[in-house]
Amino acid sequence: MAGDTLTSTEYIQHHLTNWTYGKYPDGHWGFAHSSAEATDMGFWAIHVDSMLWSILLGTLFLLMFHKAAKSMTAGTPRGLQNFVEWVVDFVNENVRSSFTAKNDLVAPLSLTIFFWVFLMNFMDLVPVDWIPLAAKWVGATLFGADPHHVYFKVVPTTDPNITFGMALGIFVLMLYYSIKIKGIGGFFGELALQPFGKWGMPANLLLEGISLISKPISLALRLFGNLYAGEMIFILIALLYSGGFVWGTIGGVLQLGWSIFHILIILLQAFIFMVLTIVYLDMAHQHH
Repeated sequence: MAGDTLTSTEYIQHHLTNWTYGKYPDGHWGFAHSSAEATDMGFWAIHVDSMLWSILLGTLFLLMFHKAAKSMTAGTPRGLQNFVEWVVDFVNENVRSSFTAKNDLVAPLSLTIFFWVFLMNFMDLVPVDWIPLAAKWVGATLFGADPHHVYFKVVPTTDPNITFGMALGIFVLMLYYSIKIKGIGGFFGELALQPFGKWGMPANLLLEGISLISKPISLALRLFGNLYAGEMIFILIALLYSGGFVWGTIGGVLQLGWSIFHILIILLQAFIFMVLTIVYLDMAHQHH
């Protein structure tokens, strides 16, 4: 796709535009044919590709662990069972070391977050043109769409709607357990009476309110920012392939090097999202 008639700027913009379904200004609903149309659809537009990939990868996670659970045998684990047991032990160890209360939801939630985020991040290692080219061919061949108007992003965590959706889910759990464990009065007291006591209530509410709201925002933006930057670098490297043999060779070397380094990033970001979830839920269970 980098060698098409698209300019470098158009190529980058095309790869960073989601397959969007929403409401046009005239009132009818449909798919956007450009990034400008996608923007005009506003808040209620749906990023179909992000939803599709996140659901598919979540389903893959469930099927994989379900298969491992059904085929579980005694003795020395091998293959898929060995891998699943290692992941479960790794997550349980982190929960035990960071979560001091008792809640049977935290460990399964942490496992789901870690592996689901990892799978979504892992899509960043798929060459940036492979799946979009397939989507472009399907759209043009089967539906007669203009190839330049076929958008298909494959890394859900480069979409802030996905990362904010997960972070807001964690935020709701934080509020729920804070109120359940401490009561409304206890939770409000934590926000209103710290750190300056009852005479500093306005300042306390401001500081603690900002601290509370910043948790889901930072959780979402950290994951989004790291993966978006990584995807952008892959796109810029892909542009080198349209510059001839020499630049293509340089691009191949850079892509290999960045892919190896990016493995660390996708693992680290999944781990950080999981650990912060455990820590935030632990804070929600603690009485100050």
